[in-house]
Amino acid sequence: MFAGGTARLRLCNDGEALLELTVEPWAEVHQILPKQTCVVVTHSPSGDGSWSGTLQADEPFQVDHRPDSVTVWVNGNCFHLGDEEGDAIDTADWQCPARGPAS
Repeated sequence: MFAGGTARLRLCNDGEALLELTVEPWAEVHQILPKQTCVVVTHSPSGDGSWSGTLQADEPFQVDHRPDSVTVWVNGNCFHLGDEEGDAIDTADWQCPARGPAS
């Protein structure tokens, strides 16, 4: 169904502190633990591998980085988070500033 229309963006926190990850336009906030890697996956809105782009046409992602946070603008019609092996990350296992540590 999404052949050729799937994009993956690998994010690795090589630092010693938590790194806040915001996924827009959904305003989903997660924190990447030190030494943790996650992959943001999205699918082309048209299904043919083309992307609307944010700053330039045909880009599936735009990334804005600050010292303690990363914002990923996803230009697909949805997104999900996974680990390096492709397994879905259960966001309940992540820490969110609004919720505090997951229990």
